[in-house]
Order: sequence, then structure tokens, then C-alpha cells
Amino acid sequence: MCGFAGERRYDGRLADTDAVAAMTATMARRGPDGAGTFSTGPLAVGHRRLKIMDLSEHAQQPMLDNELGLGIVYNGAVYNHPELRAELKAKGYRFWSEGDTEVLLKAYHCWGADFVQRLHGMFAFAIWERDSGRLLLGRDRLGIKPLYYSLNDKRLRFASTLPALLKAKDVDTDIDPVALHHYLHFHAVVPAPHTMLKGVRKLAPATLMVVEPDGQTRQRRYWQPDYARNAEESRRSFEDWRDMTLAALRTAVKRRLVADIPVGALLSGGVDSSLIVGLMSEADANVRTYSIGFEDVGSEEGNEFRYSDIIAKHYATQHERIFIDSRTLLPRLPEALAAMSEPMVSHDCVAFYLLSEAVSKHSKVVQSGQGADEVFGGYHWYPPMLETQDALATYDAAFCDRSHEEFLQVVDPRMATGDHSRDFIRAHFAQAGAPEPIDQALRLDTTIMLVDDPVKRVDNMTMAWGLEARVPFLDHELVEIAARIPGRHKIAQGGKHVLKEAARQVIPAAVIDRPKGYFPVPALKYLQGDFLDYARSLLDATVARDRGLFRREYVETLYADPEAHITPLRGSKLWQLAALEGWLQAHGI
Repeated sequence: MCGFAGERRYDGRLADTDAVAAMTATMARRGPDGAGTFSTGPLAVGHRRLKIMDLSEHAQQPMLDNELGLGIVYNGAVYNHPELRAELKAKGYRFWSEGDTEVLLKAYHCWGADFVQRLHGMFAFAIWERDSGRLLLGRDRLGIKPLYYSLNDKRLRFASTLPALLKAKDVDTDIDPVALHHYLHFHAVVPAPHTMLKGVRKLAPATLMVVEPDGQTRQRRYWQPDYARNAEESRRSFEDWRDMTLAALRTAVKRRLVADIPVGALLSGGVDSSLIVGLMSEADANVRTYSIGFEDVGSEEGNEFRYSDIIAKHYATQHERIFIDSRTLLPRLPEALAAMSEPMVSHDCVAFYLLSEAVSKHSKVVQSGQGADEVFGGYHWYPPMLETQDALATYDAAFCDRSHEEFLQVVDPRMATGDHSRDFIRAHFAQAGAPEPIDQALRLDTTIMLVDDPVKRVDNMTMAWGLEARVPFLDHELVEIAARIPGRHKIAQGGKHVLKEAARQVIPAAVIDRPKGYFPVPALKYLQGDFLDYARSLLDATVARDRGLFRREYVETLYADPEAHITPLRGSKLWQLAALEGWLQAHGI
């Protein structure tokens, strides 16, 4: 796990090595164990390394293979690299390192761009051909690893984080109206290629981007889960789906134990993380686990320690409870906002930031439970999708933060350019391969919402502390199986039914049958006292007033009674505005 950056020019000039150095330096926390740069004519790249596989200097990046005429910078973890290495050795390829980076280089040379189809893991990479000058950018199937770029008629710049591109200057930082609409409607999910800034795009998941020496680019998607079922799959019993799910998850967890250092686990106390810990313990009796909690606000509990303790005791893990009170939380909020590659509103962003800080003192790589709700149907808006006659309206009512009419009251008129979020949802639902409304919702959430909310949150907050997070519920083979499970098996009995029944064969029932929880940070949901003052300080700042994104009368309405303005997903509308302003200010925009 690492961070990388680069520039490819096609105007006859040399690549700007200073710009690449500046971008790379901003990602030091993603890769605290090593750094490197390389330049040749119109290309310059930089890399920050976190040592997880092959701890030696043989795996240092940028990595060049002069015999093959290839180079790479790469961020991620390919879990089947030993198997691919053996296959490539049998074909005559020679290796000087033991990690996964060199395997990607040889695999590209052997199989071309389709080598990505053979990879099990999370990855973003840039591979260049010395002789042709061609550059290939790629991102993993579920978008676990990020890749941003800035493109104009003279050059391409790319980086693992958006703020890195800002350090290179020469970026259009005007607000993208389409992205703003998504942010305020689609629960801060901004689908690729958009970002909040007009001058920065992001490569979509499961996508390859070829850049020719003259600057011509082309993209293609290489993977998409199929939610259509054949006759055999439609007849398959619930018990068969349950057993297939458990077998695939067991494989996914085992894959993510591949490392040259111990692998820990984030344990929230929910069924997802508990099941991961249970399966890890089958393979390794000495698992370190970590849980975080906050103080209560009113009747809303701020921790789930009683459930995580059950699992930690059951498996005799080396367990650590991490408690954060609001006096610690508030002063750290600016750091968490600055650590975001893009603005995010989920209350548990700061929780993951503080948890990652504590975990990084003991572990460098952990498994985490993100993705189970989207992949296996755990959210409350899925059951209505099973019977609905109007998929868009049903999904909209449950998920979208505002009506379009309210959006027009929120933003300055120059930002009101269309009902982009509903247009996007409608178009996504209409794509082939998801025949029923519930399949359409699950596909949208798995391939779009999940990528740009929970997954991005975990990547940003863990990597801010040089901590690698692995997500077995996003193993692409598991996702492919889950996609074909009939929706009724997933959403029955409160959601994730097939997964919960699989879990009964592994973990204690007390954790499975508990009420559904959330990683709560109540202080950011019910803005009061100092937290309300902080939100006001962001939105009332001179730079915010000069920017003029939001209508002042709407902001004043939120100030008057923050608790009266909560989204359908139980988020604070005031914090949503404040988080965006805080992010823009943190990055000098």
C-alpha cells in the first residue's frame, strides 16, 4: 500500500520533476517507509512506500525492468501474486524481488492490458512502455484504491490523492456543479469521473486508461458484476447460496492474510467484522483486534463495546478498546477534513481517522468489514425495492438527502444546472444486467455508492496513518456470487439474511441476532455547543462568504435548529455544508 504521482507531457517539453516531487511529498503519510522518483524526457513519476510485501529494497518503486522496457508505480495489494509469479516463471520470466509489484510488470508484458483480469486484490497503477511511450493507468474492480488525474492539451498529471494534484498547481479549482449536486443529493457520493473540482477527474473502478505519446486517451471498463440469473441459479436453494457465500468469504479472508507482517482486524461488534475475525482466527490463532467508541448523546449510544467484547473473548484475540470523548474529537476534526481526498459527510470519518491513528501504533495492515451491507442487502431501503413499481422514486425517497426543489433553495443560482443525481440514478437503473429493482439498487450501491463513501473513507483515513485496510467483502469473486443471489434471500429478516445464516456456522449467535448498529459519532449528527460553533466558524468565514456556494437564508435556517434538519439517512444537513467548506478551506481552495 502506497501513494504515487506522475506527469506525462506531450507538448515536446520535459516533465516537471519539481511538480512531481511536490505531489509525491504530500503523500508521505500514505507511504512512510520509503520514497523514490524517476524521470525520462516527457515522463516523471514519484512513489511513497508502505512495506507490507517484500520488506527489502528489491521491491522499491518506481520499479524499472530494463530487459522488458517497462516501468511501474503502484498502490495496492495483489493477493495471488505468488501463484502468478509461479506461472510467469514457468514461462521463462526472471524475478529479482518477492513482492507483488514486479509480478504486475511481468504480467503486463506477458498478457497485455488484460493482465488485470488475473489479479485478485486492490490496486491502482501506472505502467509505461519505454520504447513506444505509451502509458497505462488502471484501477481495481471495486475502486478500493483511488486514482485522480488532471488533463489538458499539454500534459497529464495523476496521483493517488486529489490534494496531491493541487500541490502541483495549474489546476482549475472552480466548483463542478454536477459534483455539487451529487454531494448535496446523493449523500456526498460523487461518481467518477467527477470530483468537486472542475480541473480534477478520477478514473472509474474497473477501468483502464491508455495515454498515447501524442496525448490521445481512451478508456475501457474491464469488469462489471452481473445480477441476471440463469435457470440453474434461479432454482438453487437458499442453503446452497448460504454455503457458497461462506466458502467464498472464507477464501476472501484467507487471501487477505498474504503479507510479510501480521494482519490485524478492525472489530466494530457487528456481524460483518465479527465474521471476518472468526474466519481469520480459523487460519491464525493470534489475531489483534481493535474497537472504537464515543460518549453517548441523549439516548443514542456512542459505542458497541459489549458486542465486540463477545467476539474478542470468544476468539481470545489481542484486543484493544479505544475510547474517544468529545473533548478529543473536536480538536481533531480539522485534521480529519484535511486527510480527505474528497469531502465526505459520514460521521464516522473522524472515527476512522482516530481509530487508524491508534491502530497504526501496533499494526500496519488490518482487515475491515466494509461492503457487506451493499453487497448482501443490509440497508433499510432494500426491502421496499423488492415490490416497488417505481424503482427511482422508491430509492430516491430512502436515500437522497434532498428534493431537487430544496437543492434550489440551498445553492447560489449559478450552481443550479440540472437534476443531475436523479438523472444519474435513472440511467444506472436502466443499464442491462440487473433485471429487478432490488438488483438495480444493489448494483448502484455496490459499484458507485460503496466506492465513493465507505471505501473511500476507509482508504483516506487509514492511509493518513500509514495503515493498510483490506476489505474481504469486496473480493470480486464474492461480489459476483452475491450479485446472482435472489434479492429475497438477501433482504429477508431485517437484511443480509444469507450472510447472517452463513455466519451462524462460525460466530456466536448473540452478535448475529443483535439490533443493527452503526459506527456512531453522535456529536456530528446532533450539532450542539462547541460543535455547532465549529460548523458556524467554517460557513461564516470570509472565504466561505466570498465563495458564495450556499444561500445565506438557507444557512441561517439550519443554524436556528440543526436537529430539525436531518436527512433520510439520519445525517445533519448543516454538517454536510460545513464539511464541504471545511474541506475546501483545508486545501486552500
